[in-house]
Amino acid sequence: MLKNSSIISASPEIMGGTPVFTGTRVPVQTLLDYLMAGESIDDFLGGFPTVTRKQVLAFLEEAGRQVIAMVA
Repeated sequence: MLKNSSIISASPEIMGGTPVFTGTRVPVQTLLDYLMAGESIDDFLGGFPTVTRKQVLAFLEEAGRQVIAMVA
């Protein structure tokens, strides 16, 4: 599970509990919005320099594993 990990955290004190990349105020949904709009990870990172490439890749890897596990 990703919630409250080194990748994603959620706290009522930060963005009203919206899941964000740990150590930032950047919602995870923002990354998904960028990707769905056809933007690249580099575009996202350029706009949100507090998020690391390592966080983004770890999030995508774990999300992929969880989706596969749901249908397997």
